[in-house]
Amino acid sequence: MRYEGTVFRPPSEANSFILQATIGCSWNKCTYCDMYREKDFRIRSLADTLEDLALASERYGQRVDKIFVADGDALVMPLDHWLPILEAAQSEFPHLRRVSCYAMATNVQAKSDQELKTLADAGLTRLYIGPETGDDATMKRIAKGSRFADHVEAAEKAHAAGMELSVIAMLGVAGVERSQQHAEATAELITAMDPAFFAALTTTVVPGTPMAKLQESERFVLPSIETMLGELRTMVALATPTDALFRTNHASNYLSLAGRLPADRERILADIDRALDGDIPLRPEWSRGL
Repeated sequence: MRYEGTVFRPPSEANSFILQATIGCSWNKCTYCDMYREKDFRIRSLADTLEDLALASERYGQRVDKIFVADGDALVMPLDHWLPILEAAQSEFPHLRRVSCYAMATNVQAKSDQELKTLADAGLTRLYIGPETGDDATMKRIAKGSRFADHVEAAEKAHAAGMELSVIAMLGVAGVERSQQHAEATAELITAMDPAFFAALTTTVVPGTPMAKLQESERFVLPSIETMLGELRTMVALATPTDALFRTNHASNYLSLAGRLPADRERILADIDRALDGDIPLRPEWSRGL
């Protein structure tokens, strides 16, 4: 396929066909992120996107059952782009069962309830949203562009439209200074957003990002591994979604966990405690990635 630059997708989309319908991220200001900094945001021409779908159908049509629409926040596309893409996807791939994309709270808020319902009915059934934290002070510091209340409103709109939510939090993103507030507020936000999926990543300070500059001037201090695992423990202990599949299988994490919340809470907490006690080995630094 004709991809521009590096293309990213969530771990759960490892076997999906990635369709690059937008280039870059329409926000592109988060202090920790360098995923799209080399790209100027734009929506690809609809003709090019549909051509990529047709090419993929010729090569992989019978094998594709999931499509992830990239880049950073593809939900920002208007319906006159989305609907032809979703219609073509359903036509080109006979075994297609899911289309998903990254989204920001502001993307969801910008769509009307009817627009979201129309997209869900046309096949866009899962959104990946990364508030990273539930702590408003931390959201402001990392330039997330939205607040706790914005993410709750976005979740309510997505649920009403019939869309699944996968919500992402970042261990360590609040630094040492607000570690506990971050963990507790994130658990509260997960409860309020009530996603079908909840994933935690571990903050990596990437050279050249605003966060790296803050770290160099000692205005940001990344918590220790033990402290970040403590944040994870607090999130798991306090979050009460209805029934969320919980995972820490991203390559950035020191400890890989899986289960359902709240059903498997005690087992997951026990595994975190064993890791903190040294009874479960952590992923070595050399094998971690973004």
